[in-house]
Amino acid sequence: MTATCVPLAAAAMPFGLRADMAAALLVKSPGARTLVQDTGFRNGRCQGVPACGVLDRSALRLVNALLGNAPGTEVLEVALSSPVLVATEGPVRVAISGTLRGTVQRPDGSSRPIGVWTATTLAPGDALHLQPPERFAIGLIGIRGGLDLPLCLDSRSTCLAAGFGGVMGRSLQAGDLLRLRDLAGPVLDHDLCVTEDIDSATGPIRVVAGPQHEWLDPDGAAAFFGSSYTVTPQLDRMGMRLDGQKLSFLPGKTADIISDGAAPGAIQVPGSGQPIILLADAQTTGGYPKVATVIRSDLPRLSACVPGDRLTFRSVSIAEAEGIAAAHEARIKAAIDSIGPAFDPGMIEGRLRSVSLIGGAVDMARPDHFPGHLYSGKEESNPCD
Repeated sequence: MTATCVPLAAAAMPFGLRADMAAALLVKSPGARTLVQDTGFRNGRCQGVPACGVLDRSALRLVNALLGNAPGTEVLEVALSSPVLVATEGPVRVAISGTLRGTVQRPDGSSRPIGVWTATTLAPGDALHLQPPERFAIGLIGIRGGLDLPLCLDSRSTCLAAGFGGVMGRSLQAGDLLRLRDLAGPVLDHDLCVTEDIDSATGPIRVVAGPQHEWLDPDGAAAFFGSSYTVTPQLDRMGMRLDGQKLSFLPGKTADIISDGAAPGAIQVPGSGQPIILLADAQTTGGYPKVATVIRSDLPRLSACVPGDRLTFRSVSIAEAEGIAAAHEARIKAAIDSIGPAFDPGMIEGRLRSVSLIGGAVDMARPDHFPGHLYSGKEESNPCD
């Protein structure tokens, strides 16, 4: 369900509160796992630092576009259940991704809804209450201007495994106060939303073979591309283990290799023969063969997976992957270009009721009740006869 929207040409009006006031978000309830994430750490893989960052970079771009932020500005990534956030000391502009929806609770007890892919302004004292992410997977909450947190390796992402970055290297806790980094410019008083439908890719997860795809024997390759795999409960930000037909190697090949580089999207095959897909927090090197790598355009699809989902895979060439990436980029740009003010249908109805559409009642049986009618005099007949 999405908000009703009009094009951006309907000009924005500045919010009545001062934009230079100090503002912050108080974490009233932290949710199951809420982390500060952006596009991830830079130039740290040579030191063994995982990339980290959001699981869905497409959603990161869209929520930041809704707020007028730089594309890689940090957000709150929520999993399983959503936090409750209260604006303090000034207005706070937030945006939510397409897997989230909820309400804004005002201090007087009233509330208003907030739909998917929507940016809204929280006045001081307003509380953002969101439903769990769709299917209890992942959702993003963007904050206009970003958060006043220190940079580490050119990022404000959180590395849970090592305990650094973000808010002291951990998930949010009740009582945390998230101060805003930059509030330059006016704060809008109306909601914005993405008006263009954002079509998610369907069908098999597309992969590029390698770097050790030749280790699979014909039966193993046929199993990988010809059968489906179930996402197991062994699923976190580091990776997801799959369950399905066991993959087998050529004679003389085993599940042990000299450790080499690993990256998000790589599909490892351990001794069990059951694939493991590496995700954002994956290690930088690994000693299992990597039979394929998920293309970047399909990585956001993996962030929506939950235990029990079934996956199939299709091999594509590097040239095909580049074409898919170009088409994906065009869809994201079209969605960004479609951002416009969102209006509550109830407000539109109220405006219509406030306008006098007719000047009194009309009797359809009387021709003189139609201005400019073609009949006159007592002999007039009913024009409907």
